[in-house]
Amino acid sequence: MARPKPPLAFENNDFLKSRDARILRIISEYIEPEKRLKKLNIKNTVVFFGSARIKDDKNDPMSKYYWAAEEFAFQLGNWSKELRKKSDEFYICTGGGPGIMEAANRGAKRAGEPTIGFNISLPFEQHPNEYISESLNFEFHYFYMRKLWFLYHAKSLVVFPGGFGTLDELFETLTLIQTTKIEKGNIPVLLYDEKWWKKLINFQQFVDDGLIAAEDMSLFSFFNSPEEGMAILKPRLENVIETVKRNVV
Repeated sequence: MARPKPPLAFENNDFLKSRDARILRIISEYIEPEKRLKKLNIKNTVVFFGSARIKDDKNDPMSKYYWAAEEFAFQLGNWSKELRKKSDEFYICTGGGPGIMEAANRGAKRAGEPTIGFNISLPFEQHPNEYISESLNFEFHYFYMRKLWFLYHAKSLVVFPGGFGTLDELFETLTLIQTTKIEKGNIPVLLYDEKWWKKLINFQQFVDDGLIAAEDMSLFSFFNSPEEGMAILKPRLENVIETVKRNVV
């Protein structure tokens, strides 16, 4: 009787999930999303960050942020249809979970637009929300690979109130822009609800204490309604998209 063959290395789940194969898992979380996004010709995204804990319960005072994010994503989705006539469309992209992420995907879907969700596998199970387009539903194990894809095609970031994760994503992005590690330039970063953000963080104190330059305060803008956000974002986003197009070889 012939001896059974051992599994091929790339079919050996014990090996693939081991510490020794970590580099293969990391590479997979780079190559697979890249292949899928390229196949769908996705080059531009507007990324929404914000709390997963904010619900659509209108009895909760924090739900105003959910509905503001939903409406802003809806307006952006409708505008993307207009830009498509010039091949400059963009996609609403989120972390794929509940709360503000769900709201943004929901607004884009209401506009009839495809929408991206970069979900993360967590011990307490963050499930992809129901509004993500099926072909654009991604799942990550590594936070840093997920962050890479948040910014890889990003032409703007929209940040709603959130917790540690939201602040981590915001300040990492600002650091990358400040240090010119994002080659597409100063992509617009919009923070929703100026009063909330200034109550949380005294941004001016960074300048007063010499910890950032005064011009670094221009790396982000506040907005207090979807309409105000559209007025700020439209000219800047079109400029970023056009600049990137000119520089693509």
